[in-house]
Amino acid sequence: LRERTMKDLAELFPRRFNNKTNGVTPRRWLLDANPTLSALITEALGERWITDAGELRRLAPLAGDAAFRERFLGARRAAKERLAAWVGRALGQTLDPDSIFDGQIKRIHEYKRQLLNVLRIIILYERLRQSPNTAFTPRTFLFAGKAAPDYRVAKLIILLINRVAETIRRDPAARGRISVLFLPDYGVTLAERLIPATDVSEQISTAGFEASGTGNMKLMFNGALTVGTRDGATLEMARLAGEDNIFLFGLTAEEVQGSRGWYDPRWHYAHEPETRAALDLIAADQFSAHEPGVFAPLLDALLRGGDYYMHLADLRSYLETQARVGALYEDRHGWARRAILNVASAGWFSSDRAIAQYASEIWNVAAPAASGTRPNR
Repeated sequence: LRERTMKDLAELFPRRFNNKTNGVTPRRWLLDANPTLSALITEALGERWITDAGELRRLAPLAGDAAFRERFLGARRAAKERLAAWVGRALGQTLDPDSIFDGQIKRIHEYKRQLLNVLRIIILYERLRQSPNTAFTPRTFLFAGKAAPDYRVAKLIILLINRVAETIRRDPAARGRISVLFLPDYGVTLAERLIPATDVSEQISTAGFEASGTGNMKLMFNGALTVGTRDGATLEMARLAGEDNIFLFGLTAEEVQGSRGWYDPRWHYAHEPETRAALDLIAADQFSAHEPGVFAPLLDALLRGGDYYMHLADLRSYLETQARVGALYEDRHGWARRAILNVASAGWFSSDRAIAQYASEIWNVAAPAASGTRPNR
């Protein structure tokens, strides 16, 4: 805001601009939404964390306790089984709780780069088609979110996700290894089912475009590991949990801005065979046999429109980072240790802290003393 969006106003009135990281309520997004995990946390810490999320930091030493890690994994598994059961009843689809539940749960927008995620899925699918016996950690890719009514490109991205999902679902080469599901009618009720079950939190917006984000905070409270660009609240997550406990990739905001004058996405098409193959599959109507050319606007935006949101620039780094995610998931206790440390670091992102900062640093009012009693929910 200071440097680009409202630069003139910030120079005139610098004191009017200050940062307060927003937050989410752990009482809805952990206590109520994830009863199995919240019960385990209460057993370990007592109830004080419910009204003082900073207490979650006392979970950190338990990341080194093998017995607690096992129970933590059991709580995570219960949430995945609850989601799988609901999806089976409501949508008639089968989810494998043994697979990585890899979720991108947010508004559909080009800068949030659901399209980058889809290109990654197409590349993984093509690898399995070409080498069916290759080692692969099974993944369930979960998408949810809504697009603005007149945002045509976002609607096409949703369509592409669903067409890729249908193609993969019909192909024996992918069966039991990759599945893709776009969950319809996203809202709070669906989020309360989906967020506790998600293993991997996709926070892959083009660096420099994400103000903060709150979905990433809800997922962190529930023990998901973040794959993200160096942007928004993901930077604070890395500072609090440690960069070793999340997965950062891609260009920085400074690199994005600095490359505007010379970046050419066609270089990636020419020099990266997997990138070219994925785009060629889309162009050849592999995912749109009954609607030839329907995805041409997406290809135009990437190759002829300059790829403003740097999808192709970050794709190789994204794939390499996701390979590290798959390798870590095979180490159950290594994964659990990092997930517990994420939950232990999540307290800063409580809305209680954000509201207290507003009260004391902007509104100049005293925050009420905490009673220590369990709130009504």
